[in-house]
Amino acid sequence: MVYCGRVLDSPCTLALLVGFQFAFVLYFSLGGFRGLVSVLVHSTEPEIDYSRPHDVYTNLTSLLLHHPGPSVPEQQLRDCILPSPLLVGPVSVHLSSPPSLEKIKEKNPLVTLGGHYRPPDCEPRHHTAIVVPYRNRQTHLRALLYHLHPFLQRQQVHYGIYIVHQSGNSTFNRAKLLNVGVREALKEEDWSCIFLHDVDLLPENDHNTYTCHPQYPTHLSIAMDKFRYRLPYSQYFGGVSAVTPEQYLKMNGFPNQYWGWGGEDDDIAARHRRDQVRLSGMKIMRPPLAIGHYKMIKHKGDQGNEQNPRR
Repeated sequence: MVYCGRVLDSPCTLALLVGFQFAFVLYFSLGGFRGLVSVLVHSTEPEIDYSRPHDVYTNLTSLLLHHPGPSVPEQQLRDCILPSPLLVGPVSVHLSSPPSLEKIKEKNPLVTLGGHYRPPDCEPRHHTAIVVPYRNRQTHLRALLYHLHPFLQRQQVHYGIYIVHQSGNSTFNRAKLLNVGVREALKEEDWSCIFLHDVDLLPENDHNTYTCHPQYPTHLSIAMDKFRYRLPYSQYFGGVSAVTPEQYLKMNGFPNQYWGWGGEDDDIAARHRRDQVRLSGMKIMRPPLAIGHYKMIKHKGDQGNEQNPRR
């Protein structure tokens, strides 16, 4: 047995150095403190099999079969069941060759003019406006609409999709388009939830519900294939996020000064940290990592939406 009597005894010093280096390498290879805890403590994350996804239009035929017709007054409808019995979990995502707008319309006969939908057989508990900033991405838009309409109908939410188009060829301003979209959506209906949604992100699990947390803003696209289904950094708030109208007013909307790609979503996340006390403890909520899966449609950088050098 080796006795470590003095710190400078060479066998003990060497053993301490080797042990320290091993612990250092292990700590950072596991992603720091959180990764180390996840190894030592049993994870509460649900295990979801994405290898056998359902078709995104699964279960929608049952809505047509049980459509009560226009003669049934809304006040006679029962409240929609939570969670929706139509949910299937992982769904397939088609990123290439999306169908035409006419075909999408045929596939979604219960969606009314302007991209609005209300469950035909029950009274919805959630009323959500989806605001999409947009310019010159019609292929992406068709892919989003083909996928998102059935996805939301299975969740039995009352929803409307608002495409906010920036005309011309000047530098793109995502944040300003979101501000415009929110104002216009709230003029049309008394929405209780507002989704801020990029046109190139498609959700992969319908248990990731398009509803708002009553107290805090919610970030939903936390696990994108682009980032190997991990959150790229702790304060990331881009892609797909949700706020109530009251939360949107509390944070004073998005900043209008961000021209070009990047920065405006980090600004919003910083506001939540900076103004936490003043805004009554507002923080960012997120679904479980295994549920917040999204696929991103690959594309080259857009002319007029170059990266903001002062982000």
